[in-house]
Amino acid sequence: MLTRNLSALVLPLAMLFAGPAAAAEDVTLLKDLTAVIMLLGLPCGQVVSVRRQADKDYIASCRDGNRYRVFVNAEGRVVAQKQ
Repeated sequence: MLTRNLSALVLPLAMLFAGPAAAAEDVTLLKDLTAVIMLLGLPCGQVVSVRRQADKDYIASCRDGNRYRVFVNAEGRVVAQKQ
């Protein structure tokens, strides 16, 4: 069931990454990246800042000190890698 829920979320999240963020600290982007990291089962708590690296590629800094590179891979899936 979690896989189905995650799959249903990937498309809207991919759409999020389709356009440039208006501002690095956009509240919606912070919330969306927090949700992505949480759904992938990674510790974070809450994303407090974001740095855009490239199109569909962000560095998310969490309140608990963790940092993740969140991006859309070649298969079109949202991935979070610990930095």
